[in-house]
Amino acid sequence: MALPTADVLFGESPDAPRLAKTDLADRFDNLMKAVDAMPTRHLDLAAMNQAFSQGRGIDFTPQPTTVHGALVKTLESPEIAKSLSPDQLSSLTAALGQLKAQAPDMVKDITNTTPIASGLVAFDLESPAKMLAPRPTPLRNRIPRKKGVGLSHRFKVISGYTGTGTGGVSTIHPGISDATQTNFAPQGSGNPLYYARGPKISYAGYDVVVPYAQFSVSDQVTWSAQYQGQGYQDIRQLSRTSLLYASMLLEERMFLMGRGTAANNFLGAVAAPGNVTVTARAAAAGETPISGSAGNVYVKVTSDAGDFGQSVLSGMVSVAVSAGQVVDVTCNLPAGALGQRVYVATGASADPGDATRFYAGRSGYSTFTIQGALPTSGAVAASVVADTTAYTNGYDGILPICTGPQSGYTRQLNTPLSTSNPGGEFQTAFAALYQSVKADPDRVLFNGSDRKQLSDSLKSASSSNYRLTLTQDEVSGVTLGDVVNTIINEVTGKGVTVEVHPWMPQGNTAILSDTLPMPDTDVSDVWAAWNVQDLMGVDWPVTQFAYESSSYWLGTMVCYAPGWNGAITGIKAA
Repeated sequence: MALPTADVLFGESPDAPRLAKTDLADRFDNLMKAVDAMPTRHLDLAAMNQAFSQGRGIDFTPQPTTVHGALVKTLESPEIAKSLSPDQLSSLTAALGQLKAQAPDMVKDITNTTPIASGLVAFDLESPAKMLAPRPTPLRNRIPRKKGVGLSHRFKVISGYTGTGTGGVSTIHPGISDATQTNFAPQGSGNPLYYARGPKISYAGYDVVVPYAQFSVSDQVTWSAQYQGQGYQDIRQLSRTSLLYASMLLEERMFLMGRGTAANNFLGAVAAPGNVTVTARAAAAGETPISGSAGNVYVKVTSDAGDFGQSVLSGMVSVAVSAGQVVDVTCNLPAGALGQRVYVATGASADPGDATRFYAGRSGYSTFTIQGALPTSGAVAASVVADTTAYTNGYDGILPICTGPQSGYTRQLNTPLSTSNPGGEFQTAFAALYQSVKADPDRVLFNGSDRKQLSDSLKSASSSNYRLTLTQDEVSGVTLGDVVNTIINEVTGKGVTVEVHPWMPQGNTAILSDTLPMPDTDVSDVWAAWNVQDLMGVDWPVTQFAYESSSYWLGTMVCYAPGWNGAITGIKAA
C-alpha cells in the first residue's frame, strides 16, 4: 500500500484546497515538536514484564532519581493513601522530611562529588610530561674533546727563555766586543773552553701530569613503571634521555668548578676561612632584624667550593643580639674559595652545638649578614664531617685553575663593582695579564646578577663618560635597559666578550683565553678535554624486574697555559 501524501496527512479534508508548501512545513514541524515533548522513560525487560503481567500500561511520568524521591512517590500511590489514615500519612511524610535533613545523600543526584568524591568525570591528562628542566652546557659545547690513552695525560712546557720575561728567567744584555770570551764548558770541567761569542741564553720549563678519572651516573626503570606508563609516555626513553643530559650537566659543572686532590697533582682541598668575626649592629634600611634569637648567636663558617662541596668548619664565634639588630659575619677567604657558607645556632648562655647549628645562607664575598628569622631546620653543621672541596676521582676545573697559584691574575674585591669607573677592575686585570705574559683574553664568564650589576653601573656612573640618548623616532616605544656584552681591553684594544654562565656562583668571574696571542706555541687550544673513553651509555642485562642503565666516561680536563687566565672574586651582591 502506498504511503499517504503530505497533503492527505496534514490537509483539512480531501476536498479542501491544497496547502501551500510553507503551511505543510509548519504543520510537520509542529508534529515533530509534539513528538519530542512526549514523556519518555528507559525501560528494561523486567519493568515491561511487570507492567504487562499486571495488565496496566507503561507509566511515562518522571521517575525519582534519589532514595528520598522514591519513598515520597511510594507514599503518593493510591494503594498506600487508601490504607493509611491522614494522621499516619502526615507522620510518615514528616519523618521523611527529617531524614532528608539528616541524610543529604538521600536527595542528592549524581554530581561531580557524588556518589564518588572524585566524580564520574573524564580525566583530561595531556601526554607526555612536560620537560621543564634547563640543561645548558656552554663550556662543554665549546671546549674541544680529544682522544687520550693510558693512565694520564702528559705534556712538557717551556715556560720561558732569555728575553721572554717569563718562567723566572732573567734578562741579560747581549752586547759584546772582539775581546769578549764566554766559557761554555760544563761546570767543574778541567778544560774550560773560552770562545769569542755572546753570553749563553737560559731556559725554564716543567712537566705536567694530569691523571684520568672515571665518571658515571645511573638510572633505573621498574617494569611496573614502564608497562603502566604505556599510552602516556615511554618511561625508558625518558630515563635514557635524562641520564644523558644529567651526565652532560655534571661534566659542565666539573669543567667550571671541579677540584682534584693534591695526591693526584691537582690543587687539592680548600682551607676553612680564617679570622672569623661576628658583629651585632642595628638593622639598616632594607634589612630585617633577627627574630627567634635566645639572646646569643653561635656561628661557624666553611669555604664554599661551588656545587660539589665545602671545606671543613671554622672555629665557633658568638655575639649577643638585641632587638632590632642583625649580625655581620666577616672572615678571610682562602685562595680558591668561591665564597662562604654560614651555620647559625642560638642559645641563652652556651653554644647548643653543631647538631642544632643550621645553614643560614651563602655569600660570594667575605661578609655575610644574618637577618630575619633564624633557621630551625635544614642542613646542619654536624653533617660537615670532612672536606668535600676536592675529590680523588676528579680534576681541576676553570675556577680552581683561574684562582690557583699558576693563574696569571687573581683579585678578591670584597666590594661591589665600581660605579665611578665601570669595568675598571677588569682593565686592571687585563693590564696585569699583559704585563706578565702578554696575555690578551678572549672572554669573561659572569654570574647573571653580577653581569647585571656591571650593566647597571653604566647608568649610575658618577662621571659623564656614559650617556643614554633617545633620538626623535624613539620618543614612543622606547626600549628600556642596557647590557654590557663586550669590554674593550684598554691595553691591547681587543674586545673581550662578556658571557653569563648558568652555573657560575655569585661573586665570581673567570677571565679566559681560548687561544694564545703568539705563533708557534704548539697550543691550538688553551683548554681541552682529553678522554680515553668519551661519554657512552650502558644498558645492563635484566637481572630483576627493572631496566637499568648507566653513563660512563674516562678522562680529564687540561689547561695548557694557566698564566694566560685570571679571576676576580669576592664581588659583593648589589
